[in-house]
Amino acid sequence: MAKAARTRSRSASARKRGRSRPSSSGHSGGGMGAKRFKELFDGIVENVATVIKGKDDIIRLALVAMICEGHILFEDVPGTGKTVLARALSQSMNATNSRIQCTPDMLPADITGSSIYDQRKGKFEFQQGPAFANVLLSDEVNRATPKTQSALLEAMAERRVTADGVTYNLPRPFFVLATQNPIELAGTFPLPEAQLDRFLFKLSMGYLERDAEVEVMFENQVQLSIEQLGSVVDTRTVQAMISYATTVNVAPDVAYYIVDLVQATRDEPALSLGASPRASISLLRAARALAASDGRTDVYPDDVRAVLIPIMAHRVFLNPDAVLRGENIEGVMERIVGRVKPPSGAAAATGSSGRRGSSRKAVRAAAE
Repeated sequence: MAKAARTRSRSASARKRGRSRPSSSGHSGGGMGAKRFKELFDGIVENVATVIKGKDDIIRLALVAMICEGHILFEDVPGTGKTVLARALSQSMNATNSRIQCTPDMLPADITGSSIYDQRKGKFEFQQGPAFANVLLSDEVNRATPKTQSALLEAMAERRVTADGVTYNLPRPFFVLATQNPIELAGTFPLPEAQLDRFLFKLSMGYLERDAEVEVMFENQVQLSIEQLGSVVDTRTVQAMISYATTVNVAPDVAYYIVDLVQATRDEPALSLGASPRASISLLRAARALAASDGRTDVYPDDVRAVLIPIMAHRVFLNPDAVLRGENIEGVMERIVGRVKPPSGAAAATGSSGRRGSSRKAVRAAAE
């Protein structure tokens, strides 16, 4: 398919490196519980971290998005590791992955697939497009036309595509990592607010720390280190993790706290557009996954606050007066958090200190 660079890969069990674990360590997915979920989650993060240096916070948020069956929009400069992150996640799960390089002349069929005439059989047969993968990287999504963008976003929302009147289900899990470049905006088609709302998180990888960049430089001097990355789980286990995350308890007070935060954005004077009910759903799902990653069976207000900015960064918009005052989304959201009272009984409840530290760093990275 023209203009769509497809790279499908499945990790071979013989290729192991760094912290990769044997297949027997977690491939069954049976007997999923809080402790088991945390072990699997940490194992995937550690495996991906062998090739993505110094970005554990982003790796954890990316995995949270996958567990929520959500998608991520990265707004970042080229060369910061977004493609490697997508490949590392898929290889860690022994999953398929595809990459699309978006261009203005790309057609929807270049993403979803199209019917090709088979001369031997004398009929048209549907040929799957890059969307039929567990992890799909859509590079520079804002360079595709709105018609092509809508085809991708339909696949993200419905997890199926329709061609010639026939509906085809996409593989599960299905995770889209889309990128857009904050520079060189000439000839691009910015995603409208309604389409941005389809992404669970908006994040930024950012540049590496000095020591991490030296390590990456030497590890990739001969060949990309990602080529040797092995799997630690399989897609069936990931599906079990997705199902388990939906069972994490959410107290009524915490549920109302989520809604109060979202509704407060609609009354904030500095915002021209508040968050929709989809933001409430996203906060609930992400907080559950984050609590499960810490080995807990209950969601705390800390979990909600930890994912608040990555979820809200692309859903709320400053009005012109706030922009002239030099305000930013992070500052406005912190003001809203300070104004909305958390549940008194759960306010003091916190997870492990290590998780809280990672979450705070992730929020800072997402807001950059």
